Amino acid sequence: MSILENLHVLDGGFASELEYLGAKIGGPLWSAHVLEDEPEKVIAVHRAYLEAGADCILTASYQVSRMGYVEYGLKPEQADRALLKAVELARQAVEEWRITSGETRRVLVAASLGPYGAALHNGAEYTGKYGKPFDELVRFHRERIEVLAAAEEESAPDLLAFETLPSLEEAEAISHAIAEWPNLSCWLSFTCKSGTEVAHGERIAQCAELAAEIPQCVAVGVNCTHPAHIESLIREIKSSTSKPVVVYPNSGEGWDTEKRTWTSESWDKEKRIKTGAGDATGFGESAQRWFNAGAQIVGGCCRTRPEHIAKIAASVRIVD
Repeated sequence: MSILENLHVLDGGFASELEYLGAKIGGPLWSAHVLEDEPEKVIAVHRAYLEAGADCILTASYQVSRMGYVEYGLKPEQADRALLKAVELARQAVEEWRITSGETRRVLVAASLGPYGAALHNGAEYTGKYGKPFDELVRFHRERIEVLAAAEEESAPDLLAFETLPSLEEAEAISHAIAEWPNLSCWLSFTCKSGTEVAHGERIAQCAELAAEIPQCVAVGVNCTHPAHIESLIREIKSSTSKPVVVYPNSGEGWDTEKRTWTSESWDKEKRIKTGAGDATGFGESAQRWFNAGAQIVGGCCRTRPEHIAKIAASVRIVD
């Protein structure tokens, strides 16, 4: 059985949901700060998405890396422990949810692994313009893979989710980094600037083709991307691979870099659908189209909430 069999609903935005719970994530380690300071809030976010219908949850480890921790004045081994703790908290949330809800559906825990640019704290993950040697990208990803590959059962994720990848080069680096562990499962998800191109400018079809050639890769997808581009991106990915497609766009809101605040915007004027934290209904309607276009797994990224995921879960029943 494929690890992704009967998996359809991913969770939603994590860091933004922590903010709604009052967590402070403004530092360079972002949501990773909360792993140590307020682990109960991490569990609460996981629990909210499980109750909304998610059958895969991503760990609070997107911003965790040795490089990022060292730059913040911490030791590399603290980053390693944080990776494992993020998985442990996710598993704890699933177990507690099962006990209190009586639910028996299969839930996967995916280790969220952000791109090299996320550790730079300068938005480079949305351009892919790192100016770093290829070997450094390989090392960055290999360090985290090695920790999770050696983890004890309670700290081991079901799969590795390499997220918000902006370029073909970073996908190539991951293919080199993970080669030593043939028994791992992963997916590669790219951030895109249009319906055909990833952030750095390569075609998503080309990136998907490379990702699909990685033996450990069980799905290819798109995240942290405007919802308006998703249908086109699904078609492009499916033109390059028969592997499952996973999509988890952001809410469609814009980020004002000067005011450092989110701004709502309409992205489908013909259908008069507005996205954002206040409009989960439109997101659910879009999810139906994404499933119909060929996505197997749908969730949300920045600024999507449990209400959005509940609408996605409902849309799966409509499509089925």
